[in-house]
Amino acid sequence: MTLRISGGRKLLSPPGEIARPTASRVRLAVMNLLAPELPGCRWLDLCCGSGVMACEAIQRGAGAVVAIEQDRRIAAIAKANLEAVAQGSPSQSRFWVHCSDVKRWLAKGAGASSDSAGEGAFDLIYADPPYAAGLYGAIAAGVSRGGWLKPNGLMVWECATTKPPMLPAGWQLADQRRYGSTSVMILKLDSAVEDGAATVLVPGRHE
Repeated sequence: MTLRISGGRKLLSPPGEIARPTASRVRLAVMNLLAPELPGCRWLDLCCGSGVMACEAIQRGAGAVVAIEQDRRIAAIAKANLEAVAQGSPSQSRFWVHCSDVKRWLAKGAGASSDSAGEGAFDLIYADPPYAAGLYGAIAAGVSRGGWLKPNGLMVWECATTKPPMLPAGWQLADQRRYGSTSVMILKLDSAVEDGAATVLVPGRHE
C-alpha cells in the first residue's frame, strides 16, 4: 500500500497488516476540523502507527509532536516518516517518538520529565488504538490523571462507526463525525476536572 500525506509526499508504510493507517479522507477531515488549533501546537499521537497523523500535524505547523507506539518495527517507521516531513517543514517542528505501551507511558504523568524531552501537557491529543482493544477508557483515564491535556485542549478519538466507545465521565463530547466505517470523536475535559477535581471514568466499550 502506498501511503501519502496531503500534498503528495510519500511515506513509509508498515509491512503487511500490523498497522491500520488512517484513511486519507479521515485525515483531511480531522485536519480541517482542527485547523485553527494546529499552528504552534503541541500534538500527542497515541498508538501512532506509521506516524501519518503526526506528519499531517507537522505539515500544518504543529510546533512539537510526540508519538507513542509499542511495536518497535512500526515505531522505527514512524520516526523515519516524521524525520522526512519535519526536514521539509517551514515550521521547524520538533518531534519525539517513544516505543512504549500507551497506558504505561501515560501513567508517568506530564510533570515527570522536562519539556526538552518532548513531554509536558499538550494542546491536541490524537488516539487511534486498535478498535477492538478496549483502550479508550484507559487512555481517557491516563490523560486526565496524568495532566497530559492543557486547559481548553482537545482529545480526538478515531474509532469504529459501528461500535463507538462510551463517553467517559469527566469528559464532554465537543463534536462527533462519521466517515463511512470510521468515526471521529472530539472530547474536552469538564472544567471541574481541569481544576483538579477527582473523576471516576466509565470503562470504554470492548468491541
